[in-house]
Amino acid sequence: MLLDSIRPILNQSSWFKSLPQDAIEQLVTAAKLKRVDTGQLVYQKHDLGDGLYCVMSGKVRLSNVTLEGKELILTWMQPGNWFGEISLFDGLPRAHDAHADEPCELLKISSQDFKALLIERPALYPHFMRLLCQRIRTTFSFIDETGSLSLKGKLCGRILLLAEGLEHQAPIENGASLCISQESLALMLHSSRQTVNKLLQELQQQGVIKVHYGKITILQHAMLKTLCQI
Repeated sequence: MLLDSIRPILNQSSWFKSLPQDAIEQLVTAAKLKRVDTGQLVYQKHDLGDGLYCVMSGKVRLSNVTLEGKELILTWMQPGNWFGEISLFDGLPRAHDAHADEPCELLKISSQDFKALLIERPALYPHFMRLLCQRIRTTFSFIDETGSLSLKGKLCGRILLLAEGLEHQAPIENGASLCISQESLALMLHSSRQTVNKLLQELQQQGVIKVHYGKITILQHAMLKTLCQI
């Protein structure tokens, strides 16, 4: 059964685990697995919302492009992360691009099946509103950090966000690792790779993280969270 095979990944999301069991079964029954190659668009800004997605494997990059043609990375969706729900509720086009950064397997629930499920199960609305509220809180945190935090504070915040996931998945423990390049972090922070490298080295010297090639290990989660406020 599909649900049994993918449940461990889906259960990484505390939001998904909060759904009633029969609703979980309905969602997964309506879903289809979709494979996406590296660099392929999942959807493009201004596309109509075609469905709700969850990453099963791989990594999906959410981003926008400035008028000058520069890509602004919003975040990466990791296994267990859901995305694409906003357009299904407001009926407006997609607000960003979604690219596969590596070969991905996605669980997709079409917009038609999603709407049919909510008509049949209106009691699910509060659960999806909670998912939307998590997105809003994350957006507000980005706005707050723009004017009030140092670049080091912003960097710590993005490391935590990527490690925890947008749905605040399983609590982060010391020793947890995050696969991301310094160049990717620089793009998220609109900074240079050299500047980000310097800040990462500072955090490593403080014993907060361990820097590897293409990977960061969190050594002191509590300290990293404290540094998000500077």
